[in-house]
Amino acid sequence: MFGLSELAIILIVVIAVIAVRKGPELTRTAGKSARILKAEARAAKVGGPEPQVIQGEVLRPGTAAGTEQSHGTR
Repeated sequence: MFGLSELAIILIVVIAVIAVRKGPELTRTAGKSARILKAEARAAKVGGPEPQVIQGEVLRPGTAAGTEQSHGTR
């Protein structure tokens, strides 16, 4: 039967084999994620232009834009 030290060695070998196969893919993905995060943080710090406010109609609940509801007599 296996002891604790033998199981630990087997586990280390299995992790090493998986790391060799998936390592480059994982590091590439982590690098892309880090670049995206860095670019987004830089864009948030700069701020960019202020959002534009477009004047328009105030819609009441239940109405569609540009249409009026008529239900006949009330």
